[in-house]
Amino acid sequence: MDVTVEHTNHLEGVVSSPPSKAFTHRMLIAASLSNGTSKISNPLVSDDTQATLEAVKALGAETEIHETYWTIHGQETLRTPDHPIDCRESGSTLRFMIPVAALAQGPSTFLFGASFERRPVAPLLESLRELGAESTVQRNGSSVMVSGGGIRGGKTSIRGDISSQFISGLLFACPKAKEDTEISVTTKLESKGYVEITLEVLVKHGFEGAVTPDLSSLWIPSNQLYRPCDHTVPGDFSSAAFLLAAAAVTSSKVTVKNLAYQTSQGDRAILGILQDMDAAIKIGDGSVDITGGQLVGVDIDAKDIPDLVPVCTVLACYAEGTSEIYNAKRLRYKESDRLCSIYTELKKMGAEIAIKEDGLTVRGSCDMHGATVNPHNDHRIAMACAVAALGARGETKIQDAECINKSYPQFFSDLRVLGANVVGS
Repeated sequence: MDVTVEHTNHLEGVVSSPPSKAFTHRMLIAASLSNGTSKISNPLVSDDTQATLEAVKALGAETEIHETYWTIHGQETLRTPDHPIDCRESGSTLRFMIPVAALAQGPSTFLFGASFERRPVAPLLESLRELGAESTVQRNGSSVMVSGGGIRGGKTSIRGDISSQFISGLLFACPKAKEDTEISVTTKLESKGYVEITLEVLVKHGFEGAVTPDLSSLWIPSNQLYRPCDHTVPGDFSSAAFLLAAAAVTSSKVTVKNLAYQTSQGDRAILGILQDMDAAIKIGDGSVDITGGQLVGVDIDAKDIPDLVPVCTVLACYAEGTSEIYNAKRLRYKESDRLCSIYTELKKMGAEIAIKEDGLTVRGSCDMHGATVNPHNDHRIAMACAVAALGARGETKIQDAECINKSYPQFFSDLRVLGANVVGS
């Protein structure tokens, strides 16, 4: 599906942020591990969350899908799946569910639609081995086999600068290990906020443990029982960032509802970044108002906010002065090499942009114009280019735009509600 986004002079209106993908994943998994019934209200329905829903069902959870909520009937003992579990292209599903599957009595096989070079799992498999659970990447290079039989527990160490999802995956499973578990994070943990979201959800299900403030050391008591819990999924700041940026680059006034500022989502940092760039931000009770104007360039440390880099790069193109985005090397291991993808596609549109090993330099204000762009099968690249197109001369064709279904299926519809000229979705 190709989508054309035309230059749009002005946006105005009210839209709601989609539900959080990060919270939906975690609430599903915690509910599936609880012995009883949990209700998840306002879940995100997307390709990624559907992959996690199918994974927990394969391991024994029973689910009821309603229009505005899901009911999850968890099981204390996981079932050995009778078929391979297809994670599609959801790295979160893969990395979260591999440790969980180790709790089943028999083997589980996970299929993955993307490359393990793009979304590595080797550090996680090594930590599981240290904890007494065997798992291997199969020779075909697109599946992982987890032997099952439980997790012994003990001590393990793992890097914190490749993916915080490794630590979250261990946090889901290790409370059910046979012995206490100690996890040492050997590098500074990046995307710390996502591990905090995991802990926030798990605590509601009765998780007990001890962690250091920087999450460099985690102690998890063994043989814990999760209790069921009802949840409401909050709005997603990483997705809302594209709506806020659309208002900023078109000097518009927009309200985004379903955004609670008191959240552990690290991507709420988009509000501070926009304020630093001279956009007017008003934080309300569950909503954010933005009024765009002439933006100014800023320096952005992406260590804890990698998902904001594509949209922040677009904002930098429309800001006066030079913006530096750094500590972003992990973006090379996302759905695409995001540093290379956003550099390549925005360059087509006239951006004065330079790429480094761990970041980007943008010299604004750039003379942006329409082009045909390839999002590299990456939802955040597609949405970032759509935002860039709103302020660019002419029209921009975004190829294979259906990749937005990974996290924000209603994105183009929401842009239309605000008055954007979008054709083809």
